[in-house]
Order: sequence, then structure tokens, then C-alpha cells
Amino acid sequence: MSFRSLIQDMRDEFGSISRHTLRSRSHRSGNASRAATAEPSEAMDQSCWAQLPPELLREVLVRIEASESWWPARKDVVSCAGVCRTWRGIMKEAVRVPEVSGKLTFPISLKQPGPRDGTLKCFIRRNRTTQTYYLYIGLTEALTDDGKFLLAARKCRKPTCTDYLISLDKIDMSKGSSTYIGKLRSNFLGTKFTVYDAHPPYDGAVVSKSRSARVIGLYQVSPRIPAGNYPVSHISYELNVLGSRGPRRMNCVMDSIPASAVEEGGKAPTQIEFPLSSLDSFPSIPFFRSKSARIDTTSQSSTQKEERLVLKNESPRWHEQLQCWCLNFRGRVTVASVKNFQLVASDDNGSGNQENDKVILQFGKIGKDLFTMDYRYPISAFQAFAICLSSFDTKIACE
Repeated sequence: MSFRSLIQDMRDEFGSISRHTLRSRSHRSGNASRAATAEPSEAMDQSCWAQLPPELLREVLVRIEASESWWPARKDVVSCAGVCRTWRGIMKEAVRVPEVSGKLTFPISLKQPGPRDGTLKCFIRRNRTTQTYYLYIGLTEALTDDGKFLLAARKCRKPTCTDYLISLDKIDMSKGSSTYIGKLRSNFLGTKFTVYDAHPPYDGAVVSKSRSARVIGLYQVSPRIPAGNYPVSHISYELNVLGSRGPRRMNCVMDSIPASAVEEGGKAPTQIEFPLSSLDSFPSIPFFRSKSARIDTTSQSSTQKEERLVLKNESPRWHEQLQCWCLNFRGRVTVASVKNFQLVASDDNGSGNQENDKVILQFGKIGKDLFTMDYRYPISAFQAFAICLSSFDTKIACE
């Protein structure tokens, strides 16, 4: 073979290799472009994770749920629920409401009653400069730690009242935001407060016909957000006309909770989902119905007909040596303050059995702008936070 023929054969070989490489690259780029334009949900459903045997997948997810009790490890349960529909469906069955599990997993848990056995230990940080308040759940048994953020509130002064807007977001606490979940409103003297829920607390709940309800309707960002406020609690502080020294006296009427909820076998209404508009604000966090959270709607609609639960503050005792009023906070409160309180079921509810003597909510000071908040069934974290916010408001007529 001549040298010229050898060179020509080499050119032909290199040319075929180049053409083959070009075709393969174009083929791969076409597949990549089609994969990029495919829907994320379809790509996820076709992934190997979604094709695991249901029996094996169920066992894995149930074990993850059982092994994680507190944040930040609890975030793995939320991540599993956001993988795909198959995983989310199984997590619906595995995750239980706080009443049974004593755990806060998803944002809807903040609207559900706390645990029956024990309390959820939280704390509130106050920012005096911005008039904002932040609720966290403790990650350890210590009184101070980083905590897991739950709720935020912003104080808004008005000529005739004061509003505390409560939100799921640290930054956006406006009424028009989809993260707005309720508010606390006081009267002019700061002696009476009303807690409003932005969503119906139970089937058949009546919306308040107030001007604020119309304002929410004007500024709402989505027509699916319910326009209006649903009153769930009324808080009143007893007037101190004579100016005598002593602790505050408060009374809480829970409009959405029947008095029978504190008795053995009693039930409190449980919200099972947020409106659809809230789903768009938290695409990575699944808001879903939990099978264990379903309650007969007849019991929810009959809440208004039954006697409402009334909470009162536990009466402190006078300590002769310390010369101050004292309550047993079991080490959860370290600083004396007029804001400290413990709420128990009133004697007017039930027959005054041992169940009514349990502390349902306690709030106390542990630092300059740091307070503990422990709550239990039948109130929720949202209701407990709103009640504690009422203690921050100035009450000249009560002290």
C-alpha cells in the first residue's frame, strides 16, 4: 500500500469518528433538553426512589418517623413526605397529631391541640426595638437554646386598640400575606382581648362582622384566602381599682373548645389542613390530612351549643421569707415578673376533678427578653401564643 493510500484511509477513519461523536453529543443534548423541560413531578415519579416495593418503603418511613422525636432531626420526616406522592401517602399514615404523638412536625400542627400526656416546652423571644415576638420550640431540656422557629407576631398600635398579627413567617407578618394565620386584638385599656383565627377552627364557625374582616378582603393576595376573622378566645384581666399589690387576675373563655375537652375522653376541635392558598407559599412542606386527625364533624359543629371551656390563672401564695407571690413553675421560670401566670380549667367547668387541676398553659420570664411557654391539650400552640401575647400589653388599670 502506498503512503498516499494510507493517509487517505486515516482521514476517512478520523472523519467517521468525528461524525459519530457529533451525532452522540447532539443526541445527549437533545435528551438533556427534553429532560429539563419535563415536569419535575413526572421525573420524580419515574425515579428509582418511587419504584421501591411498598412494603419495604413503608417499613423504612415508619422507622424514620419513630426514630425522630425533636428538631432538627425532625426535618428528615418532612423531607421524606416531600419526595413524591407515594412517600407522602405513607407519611400520612405514619405521622400522628400532637395530641397523640406529642410532636410538632408540619405547620398545621400549630393549629392542633397539644399532647394529652405531658407538655410541649417552648419559649418566646421579644424584640423591643421592632415590637416583634418569636415563638420557638426547645431542642433540648435547657431553658435557653437555639430552638426551632414556630410563629412570629408583630405589635400594631391603633388609636382605640392594639393588634398583634401572628404569622408563620419571620419577615412577612402582614394581613395580606398567605402566611398570616390570626391575630390578637385588645381594647383601649388593654384589659380585654380577643383571639381571631384567620381560618375556620371547626365546621360551622361564624366569621366576625368587623371592619378588619373587610380590610383583609381588600388586601388578600389570593381569592382562596378566607376573608374574615373567626373568634376563638376571649381574654379578660380583672380591674385593680384600689391599686392593691398582687398578681394579675385573668380569665380566658375558649369559644372553640367545649368544657368537656378537659375531661377523660373529651374532644377538642382539630384543624386538619390549611386553605389551598397556603400550599403555594410552602411548596417544600406538605400540608396534608392526617388520618389520625379526622374528627367527626358533628362534634365540631356542636361546639357552640356546648358549654365553653373557661381557663383561669392559678392563684399564687405569699412567701413570707421572700416577701413575694410564688407559683411552682417546676424550674421553668427563674425571674419574678407580673407577667408570669399559670392557667387551669375553671371550677365552673365540670365537677372539679383532678383533670381540671392540671396546668394547661404556663408562661414566665427567664431573661430580659426571654420567656418560657409550656402548653398541653386542649389548646394549640397558636392559641397559647396569642394568650401569652396578651400578657405583654400594658395594663395600667390592672396593676
